[in-house]
Amino acid sequence: MGNADPRGGRRPRSVLFPFAFLLFTFVLVRLDLIPFSILYCYSAVSLTTFLVYAVDKHAARGNRRRISERTLHLASLFGGWPGAALAQRVLHHKSQKAPFLRLYRLTVLVNCACLALLGVLWGTWRLP
Repeated sequence: MGNADPRGGRRPRSVLFPFAFLLFTFVLVRLDLIPFSILYCYSAVSLTTFLVYAVDKHAARGNRRRISERTLHLASLFGGWPGAALAQRVLHHKSQKAPFLRLYRLTVLVNCACLALLGVLWGTWRLP
């Protein structure tokens, strides 16, 4: 099945949303509704956030100094949430702790709302 996890479970839909978001952002750029720099920033910050999660996972395994959850949430808030979602899925890091995930989801909502507001303020998105 396309939605099956190799470990026997189902793939969470949450990992599909970041890819859909980046695809949607790409389409908006192609339609000249938002500048390319927005897509570039999301991609760069997402990659950086994924790497920060990987460093934290490595530190957790080695019982070394960890990256604070606040830093992880700030990275998500500032556009790295697609990378964070991928890291949670691929690295199995910060994917079980309910309070962390609730705040993470809030950062996703706030970031998307800010992007929409920026689009409106820049006048690049046409409102009916």
